[in-house]
Amino acid sequence: MVTLIVTDPLTGIAMAGMDPVSYFTEPAPLSGVSDYEYIWQNVPWHFATAANRDIFVSAPEIYAPQFGGHDVTGVSRGFVADSDPYFYAVFKQRLYLFYSAANREAFLLSPDATGRTAEEKWPELSKNLSIN
Repeated sequence: MVTLIVTDPLTGIAMAGMDPVSYFTEPAPLSGVSDYEYIWQNVPWHFATAANRDIFVSAPEIYAPQFGGHDVTGVSRGFVADSDPYFYAVFKQRLYLFYSAANREAFLLSPDATGRTAEEKWPELSKNLSIN
């Protein structure tokens, strides 16, 4: 079953344990640790520091990846695909994850249009996704 928020299939942790706040604050994203865990939308999220966890808690909709971490390029094309947290882009202060480097490159060719199309398609696509 496809879930609303992409999680690691073995652990159930969002973004394979990567710290979502670190994508905005560090040169490269950091791995989170279970010591700094926060449950949001019934999914555990891990953070590299207590400060990053607290930042996320104050505004998860800002720091969580768009479209539940599903590949934005896929969403814009009308389907839901998981993503790899190592293929990402921060665009207009939002985090986008991708299934592949090729999908990331496709997004970067036209990020505004891809994002708009994904926003239009997401409500319908996300209707049948399970919470966890």
